[in-house]
Amino acid sequence: MLSHRVLFGSSRGTCRFALLLSTVLLPLSSPAHAQAVDVQSVLPPVLPWSGASERLIVGADDPWITPAERAGFQTTPTYAETRAWLKRLVKASPLLKMETFGRSGEGRDLLMVRAHKGAARKPVVLVQGGIHSGEIDGKDAGLMLLRDIALRGKDGLLDRVDLVFVPIYNVDGHEQRSAYNFVHVRGPAQKGTDANARSIDLNRDYAKADAPETRAMIGLIRSLDPILYIDCHVSEGFDMQYDVTYTYAGWGTYARHRATADWLQTRFGPAVSSALTASGHTPIIYPSPIDTRNPTRGIRYSPEGPRYSTGYGDFIGMPTVLVENHMLKPYRQRVLGTYVLLEEALRVAARDAKQIAAAKAADRASRPATLMTKWKPRETPIGWVENFKGVAFEWYRSPATGRLEQRWLGRPVTWRMPIIGQEPTETVRLPTAWWVPPAQTEVIDRLRLHGIGFEVLPAPRAMTLDRTTLLDPKLKAPSEGRVPVETRLVHASVRETMPAGSLRVPADQPLGLLAASLLEPESQDSFLAWGFFPEVVAGAQVAEAFVSAPLAEAMLAADTTLRTAFEAKLAAKPEFAADPQARLTWFAERLPNSQVRVYPVRREE
Repeated sequence: MLSHRVLFGSSRGTCRFALLLSTVLLPLSSPAHAQAVDVQSVLPPVLPWSGASERLIVGADDPWITPAERAGFQTTPTYAETRAWLKRLVKASPLLKMETFGRSGEGRDLLMVRAHKGAARKPVVLVQGGIHSGEIDGKDAGLMLLRDIALRGKDGLLDRVDLVFVPIYNVDGHEQRSAYNFVHVRGPAQKGTDANARSIDLNRDYAKADAPETRAMIGLIRSLDPILYIDCHVSEGFDMQYDVTYTYAGWGTYARHRATADWLQTRFGPAVSSALTASGHTPIIYPSPIDTRNPTRGIRYSPEGPRYSTGYGDFIGMPTVLVENHMLKPYRQRVLGTYVLLEEALRVAARDAKQIAAAKAADRASRPATLMTKWKPRETPIGWVENFKGVAFEWYRSPATGRLEQRWLGRPVTWRMPIIGQEPTETVRLPTAWWVPPAQTEVIDRLRLHGIGFEVLPAPRAMTLDRTTLLDPKLKAPSEGRVPVETRLVHASVRETMPAGSLRVPADQPLGLLAASLLEPESQDSFLAWGFFPEVVAGAQVAEAFVSAPLAEAMLAADTTLRTAFEAKLAAKPEFAADPQARLTWFAERLPNSQVRVYPVRREE
């Protein structure tokens, strides 16, 4: 699922409602235990559906029926059941090989199945299911597709491409199965969680790479360098008639790399949309809502950062697709739609393999000079979706919330939906290079992991660099295993000596834009923003007052500018004026050559 979202919220967020509901209904220590309820019974009415893709389901007596098919798509297999079924399938077909590419935080193998035909090495389509393991459609669709490739005559899909399929990416979350996970998603009966064993959402972790699963996936991406990467999800938002939706980073005009984005929009999108429509599904580009309580306010198009799979793919020049099946469609319908999309993705990738390779090469040869770091919604729509296929709803007063809530009625309607784009509010010019001190081992580890190029300084070097100072930094609420930092920034040109062992990270490289997103302090996905430098946020150490007070007095007497700034602070902040220690800290932070609240990474202009 997509960003900044809550239950029935907007795109690309993470669902915490299931955790909240399970706490309400099944508390660990509360003296009052609620009676268990059938959470699926509160979902809106199901829209009737049938389609040609139903012919993909095998008969009940078929020896290669998948676990989900056998259960009538009421359940999905466990990790162990999935592995056992795949092991049997791989043993039956020379086209398939099952491998591991890492281990989860709880020690489970991360599984991948490589589908390959012939001796020649071919371009790879990489498909993953279950990054949010309660959104598991991709796993069961992939099992059906692998069976049909291996045993049912669809091996022609491998004539010009290989398929690498990761059935369950978030394996630890997958095994935390409950009826109260992802309550907004219609089936299967038991679902996993969105986050891993450390409560890290893997689809917020591509940039900072804290989770072992993320580090394994980045390694897999680097080893395969796929021509297409597909990440299977289920949506949140609002009720609609569409069942299969999909999108890419920068849909519209917001891609950081244009050539791969153009291929996705002009070739991939039309191909899968036609295939889905022919199979009885109703596809659309994922409609990320501005306001789920008032859907007709419009659909959001926006840039993405490299914390997300699609944003990461955009930053490294790898065509990446986010599949967002609609949450309220039955599991059977969603799985079949995913199958159709994946099959057509293999076909279009095979047809366009040379074109995709050229687009990737063009993007990686490009050298963007700037990075947009902040944006805001445009005041006027950038377009409209005429006759958007929505669903009617009414309002009722909820005794639980005490306010008016939506009740979806299962009746098709059409709306005219505005498309709300974004405009930049902050853009930074990229430097020639960034300098990372050798002590910043955590950052250096991430640069190596991502494959970002750098050179190591063999001896100390004095040079003029851009230094960034944090003004009034604040710690935000803990998020994704980190404590993010919010701050204002001031840049200044300084002469200083970088120690031996420092890393020089040039912007002139294929991953220069990814390096910028991680190292530019203004970037929303920078190491600084994610809280990689907690020491920078701390204030200055203050000597005993009998030393620091006269030193501050001397500084006031010697520097008119400093005195003016101090007096202004006293006038503007009464709490500061009343706090002697805060006043002395203020002076300590302004001592000559102070490194207090200085961002360790330097910029070479």
